[in-house]
Amino acid sequence: MKFKITLLMLFCAMFITNAQVRKWTLQECVTYAVDNNLTIEQAELDLDNARIDKSDAIGNLLPSLNGDGRLTENVGLSFNPTSQEPVSTQLNFTGNLTSVLNLFDGLRNIRQLQRAELNTISNIYRLDDLKDDIRLNVANAYLQVLSNKEQLKVFKAQYAVTEQDLLRTKELVESGVVPRGDLLEIEATAATQEQQIINGEGLVLISRVNLAQLLQITDYENFDIADQEFEVPPSDILDNSAKTIYDKALTFRNDIKFSESNVEIAEKDLKIAKGAYYPRLSAFINYNTRYSDQNLNPQDLSIIPFTDQLWIFDGLAYGFQLEVPFFNGWSARNGVKRSKIGLLQAQLQLEQNKLELESNIQQAYVDVTTFSKSYEAAEKTVEARRLAYDYAKERFNVGLMNSFDFSQAQARVDNAEAEVIRTKYDYIFRLKILEFYFGIPISLN
Repeated sequence: MKFKITLLMLFCAMFITNAQVRKWTLQECVTYAVDNNLTIEQAELDLDNARIDKSDAIGNLLPSLNGDGRLTENVGLSFNPTSQEPVSTQLNFTGNLTSVLNLFDGLRNIRQLQRAELNTISNIYRLDDLKDDIRLNVANAYLQVLSNKEQLKVFKAQYAVTEQDLLRTKELVESGVVPRGDLLEIEATAATQEQQIINGEGLVLISRVNLAQLLQITDYENFDIADQEFEVPPSDILDNSAKTIYDKALTFRNDIKFSESNVEIAEKDLKIAKGAYYPRLSAFINYNTRYSDQNLNPQDLSIIPFTDQLWIFDGLAYGFQLEVPFFNGWSARNGVKRSKIGLLQAQLQLEQNKLELESNIQQAYVDVTTFSKSYEAAEKTVEARRLAYDYAKERFNVGLMNSFDFSQAQARVDNAEAEVIRTKYDYIFRLKILEFYFGIPISLN
């Protein structure tokens, strides 16, 4: 039994540890963010409301059915509703059941249904557009964590090299090959690199927190991403012109679809507003009945029973009702004017969104081209800096270069390696943005 309990405790401990050190991939981060983002949850509630509005619009096309009843007691002089004789008190009940069907109202009910359907579609586009924004933001934050982690690795590797140089310099100083000032210079370089490591660890932590916040995760200490090194992925996106990418983006971008649907909604609102100019025709049917404690049976002068009176005094009324709008304080005309303004605003917003999309694609296209060249240049620079550093190290080891010049050569290598990492992830992110505009899902595989 003790052995089984020990195994169970070890299993639970391993399970908890594995849960704490879970490393998130980009796809897991994107999926989790989309499923748990508060803004998206609010947009989903807006979509639910739009579907309820559609149900309301369908209900407006159906006949209404309402019933009412009224029970009153009159004290004072009144008249029997049957015999018309004066009485001092009486108890009365009246009941009605009425159904009304709208036959014509300027097609407003039909267009309200069409508008509700368009509004549902519009909210779907809005929801998908928010998801697109979340995916881009998460990808950017994820790549920032990767970039900071790689820079931290470089800082630690540089510090390890400096530690070796420090040991060799101590030996050279003790043997009298180099002056003690060179040792102090190397020690200063090591201290600077220690500070870089501390700052790098802080940047990694901050970027992890930023990513966790996008995912609505509050356990920052146990949140981390998968330890992977990503190279620049192959892509032929630049084989397409910016105009080609823009034309394709217009066909599927959710922000454009959302704006286009808003124009259609505004057009439908204008037709609904114009419907107020037309007459309204409706059909109705009413069933009514009543009861009074003054209705007496002529044979024995007893009160006629309640249920019997309901059948005796019931009635049916039906007909049509026509309402013609002659003057309503200019409300119909002003409603049309407002709808025309709303339509113009929706059309302008659509054009504005198209211009912004075109501008963003042009900028993304230029960024990919620019950062691609910057990354290539940074790789060439770091290769040259490393060769120069190796040459400087050889000269320093034989006493032909002082420690200051040697530390400067090493600093140039450090800066070049950091620039490679920065331009690499800047290029990857810009590349993913441009591919995203072309309809390629975000992935680092």
